[in-house]
Amino acid sequence: MKNASPARACGIDFGTSNSTVGWLRPGMETLIALEDDKITLPSVVFFNIEERRPVYGRLALHEYLEGYEGRLMRSLKSLLGSKLIKHDTSVLGTAMPFKDLLGLFIGQLKKRAEATAGHDFEEVVLGRPVFFVDDDPLADQEAENTLVDVARAIGFKDVSFQYEPIAAAFDYESTIEREELVLIVDIGGGTSDFSLVRLSPERRAIDHRHDDILATGGVHVGGTDFDKQLSLQGVMPLFGYGSRMKSGAYMPTSQHMSLATWHTINSVYSQKSQLALGSMRYDIEDTGGIDRLFKLIEQRAGHWLAMEVEETKIQLTQAESRHVPLDRIEPGLSVELSRTMFESAIDNQLERIRNSVTQLLGDANVRVDQVDTVFFTGGSSGIPALRQSVSAMLPNARHVEGNIFGSIGSGLAIEAMKRYGC
Repeated sequence: MKNASPARACGIDFGTSNSTVGWLRPGMETLIALEDDKITLPSVVFFNIEERRPVYGRLALHEYLEGYEGRLMRSLKSLLGSKLIKHDTSVLGTAMPFKDLLGLFIGQLKKRAEATAGHDFEEVVLGRPVFFVDDDPLADQEAENTLVDVARAIGFKDVSFQYEPIAAAFDYESTIEREELVLIVDIGGGTSDFSLVRLSPERRAIDHRHDDILATGGVHVGGTDFDKQLSLQGVMPLFGYGSRMKSGAYMPTSQHMSLATWHTINSVYSQKSQLALGSMRYDIEDTGGIDRLFKLIEQRAGHWLAMEVEETKIQLTQAESRHVPLDRIEPGLSVELSRTMFESAIDNQLERIRNSVTQLLGDANVRVDQVDTVFFTGGSSGIPALRQSVSAMLPNARHVEGNIFGSIGSGLAIEAMKRYGC
């Protein structure tokens, strides 16, 4: 899209794992550099207790891993649609509403984008998943309303939305030379979203594209769910997951579940959680695992372990296995995690994704052989088993990989120009 002047509005892709800001301006890249020269800002906040300040993105992860005292918070988008959003959390010794935490991070995206633009953005197109919450329209609308409230509180006067896979479709459309029926497969950190869209060079200039969108769908499965399954199946058994009680029953799993889920890790450090673990220790046949769990809690190493799991998931897109040293918890402790084990661990999630694609095609009344292209985007779309799983459903379609972290932000910038102009 050629513009004589920069767009008035920006597009924000607030992601579960990474976020981007898109802004159309003549002769320039669409995505704004948000941290040094990088277009993504990891959706992370670290509250540094020593210096009494929040830090964001890669710097937040760096300070946490360097051992600064404080609290790390990730997967902030997962709060939307959850019951936690109505509650407070303890930050630097005071209670902060989770809603305000979202405002801190999204406000940082706005501030950094405005520093580059040289002017304030008052209008924004925000990306949103097709479903914040599966099978609950009321909770889904509440999640969107929360995001509107947050955006207005940080200074946006006009807030509108576009489905993330539709935004990715518009980014892909800017590259094609003929009409295509495209299945957009957007696998992010928190959700898997799909759109079936008719795209063509002639349609780019049309403002209202409702008739070109044949169907949208999605399921609340994403990269953090894959991390969780890899953690539970591959790592948590070292910390007592699957241990037997003296009664023959399995050890309760709530602490392991919390450690395998980014936004609940801190709950394991609570006194209540530790007392519950302490009371069950004497009823466990083999206490080796739960004793390691106590060491992990004592070191507050839950986020460190979760990052090792996430890095393993990323490495397994290329490698067949990864050796993970866990000497931080216990000298000589390690685990070997394989792609085969990972694929087995996420099989149920892949089936839910396939079912969602099948439903999408049914909703659109489109046969698999009618789809010209499958366009993959989103940070988790590179997982080989996932890509093969979806590709096998549409064997005649061309498979295209977009900018896995940037397609949505770029598409939202295109939409922002259409809606708000220069």
